[in-house]
Amino acid sequence: MRVVITGGGTGGHLKVADAFIEEYSKRGIKPIFIGSVNGQDKDWFENDKRLKKAYFLETRGVVNKKGLGKISSLFQIFKAMNQCFDIFDKYDVKTVISVGGFSAAPATFAAILSWGCKLYIHEQNSVMGRLNEITSKFATQVFCSFDNKSLIRDYPVSEEFFDNARIRDELKTIIFLGGSQGASAINNFALKVAPTLKKLGLNIIHQTGKNDYERVKEEYEKMGIEVDLFPFSKEIAKKMSEADFAVSRAGASTLWELCANSLPTLFVPFPYAAKDHQYTNAKFLEDKGLCYLCREEKLNEEILIESLKKDNFSISKKLVDSIKYNAVESIVNLISQGK
Repeated sequence: MRVVITGGGTGGHLKVADAFIEEYSKRGIKPIFIGSVNGQDKDWFENDKRLKKAYFLETRGVVNKKGLGKISSLFQIFKAMNQCFDIFDKYDVKTVISVGGFSAAPATFAAILSWGCKLYIHEQNSVMGRLNEITSKFATQVFCSFDNKSLIRDYPVSEEFFDNARIRDELKTIIFLGGSQGASAINNFALKVAPTLKKLGLNIIHQTGKNDYERVKEEYEKMGIEVDLFPFSKEIAKKMSEADFAVSRAGASTLWELCANSLPTLFVPFPYAAKDHQYTNAKFLEDKGLCYLCREEKLNEEILIESLKKDNFSISKKLVDSIKYNAVESIVNLISQGK
């Protein structure tokens, strides 16, 4: 009897899938991953030795599609769902864990329609995605870090973010994070405030995203400012640990990684995120006094400098208890018990 982990498309969903795969691997269990040929799924799991098998099906998102585009996407999901039935039969699948994203649709619907198969959903964000909104009614359990009704609220964050955590009692280095794809608004803001930060004697770490790296690098060189600059890094936990303050987007994975690392942060939510979920993600923390929050259109140098002057030592201390170390272990224990 095998476990299927499904979902992806973007790094936020795939990080959670990776956490589940790692936990099952520690238990000597090789799960099956079902994702899409589109998005980042293959880059993450195509040759992953922890998996029994990885399937990448021809699917695309339905949200924001119109007319024939929407019909075509729905047909692809229906076709891929039939492939999932065959996979379930072949491996006697009785447990499906969905981490959301359009990649999850075929296996999630197949789990709902398969006799004796239990569906578990992990919702990353404070506002439920459309797929999870539809399928959660049929799930055995829904796990969400922002939902008081969830049995386990803590986010499945990789251990390295906890292992590299420290209380920030001084300010020497700032990190700018736009996510794995980068954020031009944060990149431009970092370039704008860099001269002031250097005058204050602060070091800069900056994740640009691959598409904007060369432009940003050239701008820093023109200013003669030395920066730890990179498009993307698999050692982002180490980069975070070197910083004393962050300016970041508010995708759920990055948000909870920063919490696990006890790193005080000014969150600048992506303004076009579905249902404005990045804003509500960060608002959840701001209401508890655990971060700073600013809309992109209001972001300026004064807001950053004011945030840097506040009691970030107290925020860093409070972040220690904001998320528990063993979230994914606890979730898998419940799933193993059939709860």
